[in-house]
Amino acid sequence: MSTIPKVSVIVPAYNVRSYIEAALNSLKMQSFQDFEVLIVDDGSTDDTAELVKPFCQNDYRFQLLQKQNGGLSSARNYGIQHSRADYIALLDSDDAYAPDKLANHVAKLDQSPHVGVVYSASQIMRDDGHLVLIYLSGKPIYADPLLALLCKNFIGHGSNAVLRRCLFDEMGYFDETLRSSEDIDFWLRIAATQNWQFHRESKALCYYRVRPSGLSFNVAQMQQCSERVIQAAYKRSPEIVEPMLPTAYAYMYRYLARLALTAGDTEQARQFIQQAWAADRSIFVRDPRSLLTLLSVKFAPLIKPIIKQTLNSKKQT
Repeated sequence: MSTIPKVSVIVPAYNVRSYIEAALNSLKMQSFQDFEVLIVDDGSTDDTAELVKPFCQNDYRFQLLQKQNGGLSSARNYGIQHSRADYIALLDSDDAYAPDKLANHVAKLDQSPHVGVVYSASQIMRDDGHLVLIYLSGKPIYADPLLALLCKNFIGHGSNAVLRRCLFDEMGYFDETLRSSEDIDFWLRIAATQNWQFHRESKALCYYRVRPSGLSFNVAQMQQCSERVIQAAYKRSPEIVEPMLPTAYAYMYRYLARLALTAGDTEQARQFIQQAWAADRSIFVRDPRSLLTLLSVKFAPLIKPIIKQTLNSKKQT
């Protein structure tokens, strides 16, 4: 069928045989159906592609693209370059959409020409697919999206945004040299133009899966990428960003402390919290989540078993 769809959903996939079907089924269950799905197999070594093929055979809207492994940004960019719609939706292959996700966001983009990016609150999903009562609200901490993004990625994760295709024409694509923080780098580029608005839907319309393998991250690499992103934002808008640099670095160190704590490196978490305190201690007064991170690091031996039980228990929450 040659009709151009309203939305192109980009699904990067690398060795996700245990999750890909749930992600794609969440698309088939959408109340809004005028979309195409481009699944980009980024050089998987398992049978991810074989699990995708039945979707493509049974529904013309689903298409499998295969390429050599190049990383998440490379897979997203490849899918976007092969897409046809004016709206681009991003869905990582281990996450899922609520049934009204696309309908809600498409309606907002149709009604509001100055809105470039629409996203929602998210609910955390365990590795086994069960939802837990933990939410990412997506609420920015500042009204100005540029200032807010310097401190926190309020969009939250890579499966949450539906945006206008023209933004990629204006900003370029995801930076493939960044091994992390590539999404917030792209949102910061959009915010720096001051031409586009970000709209948050307060309802949780996305399910973000916490995977055990996702805890094996390289904190040093994340620090390096985060610092690159902050410096790039400063070079684009020095007069706006410079006064925010201490606060931006404080939030970065706080985030790295949380990652180190989750990975079980309590000593590294303490070091990052100390750096955050030195950069801008006011974040621990103004921001409840920052205070929670501070307390979690301080009382790590007590908190860790509770977090582990919440995310990994086989009983449904």
